[in-house]
Amino acid sequence: MKNASTTQDNRFNYMLLSRYQQDIEYFLNYGNRSERNLFFDTKEEHIEETIKLWEKLEPKPEWLTFEQLTDYKTRMLNN
Repeated sequence: MKNASTTQDNRFNYMLLSRYQQDIEYFLNYGNRSERNLFFDTKEEHIEETIKLWEKLEPKPEWLTFEQLTDYKTRMLNN
């Protein structure tokens, strides 16, 4: 049985991952690729921290796959 603290931490991490994903979507689409719109200081740091957080989560979110993260990384870093 999970304790309440672990469940709360896990919920927070899913919400944080969603925030990171929203930042990426904005950066790639309407944000004009401006790094000032990202949670972290640089696009490199932002995508790496997003991937690290995703890797920590169990179960993996259905709304964000590793393939999507790989695509985000390619699109963010290749321009």
